[in-house]
Amino acid sequence: MDFDIAPIMDELTKQSRLELTHQTTIKETPLLLIAWRRPHTVRLVLNAIRPLGPTHLYVACDGPNPDRPGEVEKVAATREIIKNEINWPCNVERFYSGANQGCCLGVSRAINWFFEHVDEGIILEDDCIPHPDFFTYCTTLLQRYRHDQRVWCISGNNFQNGQWRGDGSYYFSRYNHCWGWASWRRCWKHYDAELSQWPILRDSGLLGSIFEDPLERNYWSGIWQRLFDTGEPDSWAYRWTLTCLLNGGLTALPNRNLISNVGFGKDATHTTSFAEPTVIDEGIGEVNHPSFLLRDSEADRYSFDNHFGGTGMRESRTFFPQLKVQLRQRLNQFRAFTR
Repeated sequence: MDFDIAPIMDELTKQSRLELTHQTTIKETPLLLIAWRRPHTVRLVLNAIRPLGPTHLYVACDGPNPDRPGEVEKVAATREIIKNEINWPCNVERFYSGANQGCCLGVSRAINWFFEHVDEGIILEDDCIPHPDFFTYCTTLLQRYRHDQRVWCISGNNFQNGQWRGDGSYYFSRYNHCWGWASWRRCWKHYDAELSQWPILRDSGLLGSIFEDPLERNYWSGIWQRLFDTGEPDSWAYRWTLTCLLNGGLTALPNRNLISNVGFGKDATHTTSFAEPTVIDEGIGEVNHPSFLLRDSEADRYSFDNHFGGTGMRESRTFFPQLKVQLRQRLNQFRAFTR
């Protein structure tokens, strides 16, 4: 029996052509800017975006809480800057809220809206200033890992204090740092706003499979349990972290920091202390891919100890038992002396 392979070859050619046409340029990569009440920082972000000249820009802005003095004016000023300073040729879509939704709903609904329109894209909040290499890095990895179910996020953050991890321009982590990041609709569609999977994971005995370190395990368990019980803190990011971990999703992190967070201060929602902003490094230049798609557990341990405060927790755990022993010894000495 003759077998006609022409239809198969036609289909393969068609699929190949579709793949080629789906190779977006850096300018064409959809970009979501999430703003609220900080006109001074949103201007800095727009100044960093402008040289790229993205052709598909999505802007979301939460509404003001009228009970907070001056917030109506701050939100209005932020939106006015957005209106006036997006002055390059591009298609702008806006998602503005009339009422204040808060950090969790305001941001997560903006991302929902974004991925209703695009399959993949870059997400910047109004206090995250990107290095120019950030856009090349994100676009390259969005294309490379578009269909790879192991990779869920691409972040511009590096908290390794100059330590180079692996042999590529980036490495893989379980931590989906979100001060400037990118992802795909295929991943965000799993976002668990209600933390419905947390009690199942908590009671499954599998947390040790994610966090081998008991201290790290207790740290994250405490965060998610409090979030589940009280809804505090009002954070979408902790929910997204749990979603990624539950699905085994890895995050690509650059070997040099590509985002400066200038959002510390009184107008911030969570980073209210006047800490030094993260510093942008010199960039990563041409993107070189690592040899292996494996999580760097040593880098993750360093992140927990130095970014999430693990070192301080370890010291306090050893300090107080030692203090207790010393006090008991002193007490015994005192009793012996007074007999």
